[in-house]
Amino acid sequence: MTSSTIARRSATELLTGLAVLLIAAGFLFYAVIHSGRSSASGYPLIARFDHIDGLLVGSDVRLAGVKVGSVSSARIDPQTYLAVVTLSLQDNIQLPKDSSAEITSDGLLGGKFLSLTPGGDTTMLKPGQTITITQSSVSLEQLLGKFIFSVTSLVGPAKGDAAAAQKPGAAPK
Repeated sequence: MTSSTIARRSATELLTGLAVLLIAAGFLFYAVIHSGRSSASGYPLIARFDHIDGLLVGSDVRLAGVKVGSVSSARIDPQTYLAVVTLSLQDNIQLPKDSSAEITSDGLLGGKFLSLTPGGDTTMLKPGQTITITQSSVSLEQLLGKFIFSVTSLVGPAKGDAAAAQKPGAAPK
């Protein structure tokens, strides 16, 4: 091979690599812009829960299934030992004072989100106020454990256990 052939081949490989990198950067830019995360600020509301298993900072806040905000912080109140969740709600969404907040799951294996149900009051919540009607997260593991315990208590001891409990040589009652 001549030096001019090698130079052309190197230039072609360099341009091809540069094109691939530009296309990859374009895809990355598009993914970040259209990832569903909004930088639009909203107003804060507060809700208190017994427990928030699986609800994370950044989790969705939904109203009628539509994302209207996100969880901005979660902490423990040292006096009441309740989880205090601060959520950021879009400015164009106004909630009545008697609205409720519930921690819900996307499905059996899905993540948790905060579901809002508007009330019927004519007074609206103002920024920084508290949603007073809340329902904590339901733990699938606790429900399953309670179900298994209730089924085993209904069945009672096995027949072999009852026979072993009788004294040898005693007549059955």
